[in-house]
Amino acid sequence: MRNNIHYCFLLLILLQCIIISASYAQGSEMYEAIAQFEADERALNRTCNIHESTEYYQRMTRLYDSWSKAIDDVNFEAMSPQGQADYVLLKNQIQKRLYFLNIEKDKYDEISEVLTIAEPLYAFVKSRRHGAIPAYKELAASFAAIAELLKNEQESLKKEPFENWLVAQKASDAVESLKRSLKEAYHFYFAYNPQFTWWMEEPYKALDKELAEYSDFLKENYNASSVKDDGSGIIGKPIGEKAIRRSLTFSFIPYGPEDLIKAAEEQFQYCEAEMLKASKELGFGKDWKAALDYVKNTYVPPGEQPKLIDSLAWEATAFVEDRDLITVPDLAKETWRMIMMTPERQKVNPFFTGGEVISISYPTHSMSHADKMMSMRGNNPNFSTATVHHELIPGHHMQQYMNQRYKPYRRLFWTPFWTEGWSLYWEINLWNKQFPDTPEEKIGMLFWRMHRCARIIFSLSYHLNKMTPQECIDMLVNRVGHEYANAEAEVRRSFVGGYDPLYQVAYMIGGLQFFALQKELLSQGWTEKQYHDAVMKEGNIPVEILRSVLMKKKLDKNFKTNWKFSTDFK
Repeated sequence: MRNNIHYCFLLLILLQCIIISASYAQGSEMYEAIAQFEADERALNRTCNIHESTEYYQRMTRLYDSWSKAIDDVNFEAMSPQGQADYVLLKNQIQKRLYFLNIEKDKYDEISEVLTIAEPLYAFVKSRRHGAIPAYKELAASFAAIAELLKNEQESLKKEPFENWLVAQKASDAVESLKRSLKEAYHFYFAYNPQFTWWMEEPYKALDKELAEYSDFLKENYNASSVKDDGSGIIGKPIGEKAIRRSLTFSFIPYGPEDLIKAAEEQFQYCEAEMLKASKELGFGKDWKAALDYVKNTYVPPGEQPKLIDSLAWEATAFVEDRDLITVPDLAKETWRMIMMTPERQKVNPFFTGGEVISISYPTHSMSHADKMMSMRGNNPNFSTATVHHELIPGHHMQQYMNQRYKPYRRLFWTPFWTEGWSLYWEINLWNKQFPDTPEEKIGMLFWRMHRCARIIFSLSYHLNKMTPQECIDMLVNRVGHEYANAEAEVRRSFVGGYDPLYQVAYMIGGLQFFALQKELLSQGWTEKQYHDAVMKEGNIPVEILRSVLMKKKLDKNFKTNWKFSTDFK
């Protein structure tokens, strides 16, 4: 019996090794370069741990410059189509990293003088990395002197406040970055080195307190004419038109923000026309918002949402399998699971999220009655019809499952236009295949489609400094029909949730790309299943590069985005 168990264990290890080897074998000639770049970048990010510092910006600039020169020496023409695709992606990634690093470096240079007095602290943090023994007495005196200087510095800076709150925030962030690293360096020695502990305990406590106060002061030391909060309580950081345009280029989107907003408005008009049809079917005539309100009230009682999600998940899986639209591995169907979203997280994300784990947003006893009702209304069965398959199969769970098994090294090139675009594509594809068979389900799916159109409009307008967070909230409430608290959470998530500035744009625009590519390949004789299965085996990469790979198009070493994909979903 024991021999059999041992044999099974060895067989399992062997199979795992074969799977891992197979995934590496999928790599192109650029595989090792990609792996090395990723490793180099991570290593330096860990080592140069004060990310708001001259050292960090200089070292990362050298890294990207050296890699830019190194890949220029690659024999591009001799590579396979997969290798050429990976070359273009790596080159683009390096350029993107360097571009945004330089933006942040310029911002840092603007405020670096506020940290001139802290130079000895940077030296202490740097020397700690290899465990250098400090000069205890001198270091203690230095800490005490800097703590005193910080008080005087505040008085001086009050006379010349920063131009706006964004500059002030950058200065505060720089101090916080130093403060975190200083704490780590201090605790490396404290209690382990008796002399360090004896000399440094009190000076460090005093300095840490002054750094905290200095950070708080800098954050609020800006010109009174600069508006930080428009009254919504949502404080993001718009990146401006130039950075938005460059971000679109780095994402292989050959359109400007105004083109994308126009496309979103056109899609919005289509949704409104379809909403009117569904509204009439329900007996609400032209008042589609009344029909929407009716649909919101189809929510299930507390405690029954998981059962609903489970049934919708299997319904969507059966739909794509019965029509032979995509290959769904049995293990993918077996390995997704649920959790309940915390009340705190629901303040930022009022709807469920997914992947291997689908996180269900629904009320808890700790919420106010109004919040409970908004949560249930916003996650009713008909709204969920469009989003469960978005999160699980054939959406995010399917993506993650396949990404771990096919070309995993391409994780470096992750883009929301692939991630969210694919899931949005399926919402539209299933709509076109009459997946919703009641007017209530149609309204639920259309609500989300309108929501994705609105995301393009409000997020781009915000980053172009044309809309405030409160105006974004009002748009979601008035044009899409969101519950107010859900709209507020959605805008907060978009601007202060740590998302890429183009993340909300990527749903609809990525979906448009996938749909345009589907039409191209089907016209060449591909089946939908062939297309969908091929997409799942190329990793998470920009759709334009995916198109080149699937259509075996020749790439140029200095490739630039040029695919003017159709914006027509019909």
